[in-house]
Amino acid sequence: MNGTENIVENIKDIIAAAIGDKKADLLIKNAKIVNTLSGEIHEGSVAVSNGNIIGFGEYEADEIIDLRGAYLMPGFIDGHVHIESSMVSVAEFARAVMPCGTTSVVADPHEIANVMGLKGIKYMLDSGESATIGLYVMLPSCVPSTPLETSGYTLEAEDMKELIDDPRVLGLGEMMSYPAVIFRDEGTMKKIAMAYDTKSGRKAIDGHAPNLEGKNLNAYVAAGIKSDHECTNVKEAIDKIRAGMYVMIREGTAAKNLQNLLPAVNAGNARRFIFCTDDRHLEDIAAEGHIDNSVRMAIKHGLDPVMAVRMAALNAAEYFGIRNLGAIAPGYQADMIVSDDLNNLNIRMVFKKGKIVAENKKIKEGAVKDYAGMLPLSMNVKPFDEGSFALKADGAKAKAIQVIPHEILTKTAIVDVKSENGYVQADIDNDVLKIAVLERHHGTGNIAKGLVKGFGLKCGAIASSVAHDSHDIIVVGTNDRDMYAAVAKITEMGGGITAALDGKVIEALALPIAGLMSKESGSYVREKVKDLYASAAKLGSSMPDPYMAMAFLSLPPLPEIRITDHGIIDAVKFQVTDLFLK
Repeated sequence: MNGTENIVENIKDIIAAAIGDKKADLLIKNAKIVNTLSGEIHEGSVAVSNGNIIGFGEYEADEIIDLRGAYLMPGFIDGHVHIESSMVSVAEFARAVMPCGTTSVVADPHEIANVMGLKGIKYMLDSGESATIGLYVMLPSCVPSTPLETSGYTLEAEDMKELIDDPRVLGLGEMMSYPAVIFRDEGTMKKIAMAYDTKSGRKAIDGHAPNLEGKNLNAYVAAGIKSDHECTNVKEAIDKIRAGMYVMIREGTAAKNLQNLLPAVNAGNARRFIFCTDDRHLEDIAAEGHIDNSVRMAIKHGLDPVMAVRMAALNAAEYFGIRNLGAIAPGYQADMIVSDDLNNLNIRMVFKKGKIVAENKKIKEGAVKDYAGMLPLSMNVKPFDEGSFALKADGAKAKAIQVIPHEILTKTAIVDVKSENGYVQADIDNDVLKIAVLERHHGTGNIAKGLVKGFGLKCGAIASSVAHDSHDIIVVGTNDRDMYAAVAKITEMGGGITAALDGKVIEALALPIAGLMSKESGSYVREKVKDLYASAAKLGSSMPDPYMAMAFLSLPPLPEIRITDHGIIDAVKFQVTDLFLK
């Protein structure tokens, strides 16, 4: 049979099951159905056949599950997430979030794309096929994020056309460079046009536009960019909804916006809000949950439960054009969650395509399979030694990157330079440490060096190959010897995170998948991360997560001052700047 004939036969089977001419696979009885379409909770039974919901009411079925009055709701969708930030494989990520009721995610794989290009995106897509979770992708729009850094790959519209018509690809990922949109950069225009012109019709384009307003916002939205996950206050959220955007309420690890944005949600505009995590670490998922955490918090703060579930499911499905997700009704995929109540949202059972994949907060054995595919090693660092971290003193005062507690923005601090024999030394008493970024993709030998305040290290060094967005190696330390040891171990492991003291590595987590993700279990990674935090504390840092803070110091689109392999970046003027004051 050809494709059309197969579809016809499938439709016939669905109709036969729905009308009762053939047995259903599963009947879920005595459920309180959270109906995101009608906006109500009604009691009844739900029949499932071949992974799809076929109807309400009583059916003959091969398997019957009696919920005894528990709530049945559609599986949750994370509207915007970077899976790489969990530092585990797609399979391990699925094992972590599916017991929380997240049955589908819309991933922007720009982290791995910066390292591996299209190979990285395909790796994530193929991993999703094995991992059971519904993995959809938005093609990264900014690889690299700026020309002020060296990434592993550059992706233009022509490169991504190969994937735009893949049904798992929903559109173009977050458009971080809104000036490139407003000033009509040619390459950016071609990427937007690519999302307009696909075989299946126009696809979604996600935004990333903190504080954008007025005519600049008008231009951004008029270009076809219809979502934003960077809102931080009610006025901004309402302005963007008025302009035609969907607002993604983010509750991640670094950025938590739900409490500030929830007052913007009302009965008239609730269909324009979506929940997302963006970046959420395994420890937070294990302790608090995933999208279920957002739903739980929203209900606790007074949001109608059906409205909260709709924001976690149907709204995202409708925005992205996923026609068969987000609701419990005939014709929808049987991605479902069972909960004993709607306040604490104690998730008891999770279904994916009508099959139980998790029970009592634990993934069912065999529900998720590891992907067997491999990526090439991603470390191509020109040979270096301890002397590579020496920084010649070229002035009495210098600019330092001032880390702001609990934020990813930075300030420029002017500091006195401590030197010895003509070379800069860390000024531990004043918390002025050395920082460096080493290019790791093309063996260029680029090493930028600078100063940073806020980490509080009294000894040793910490380093990582997770350094947004190009993911070159970044290191912060009190001396060149430990900085060298920390970075050398990363190159030896093929990527990872380290802490070093007295010329030796005292803790390390290998991240051999593109230098971003581990091959180990989620529980192993969580324990290793705890050990890394403890090691950083031993070195003197009082930061709750110094590794995350360090990882964002190389991201040029974020003001005020950054460091990449190109040098010290004035992220306001968007240019390389001198380290020393003349």
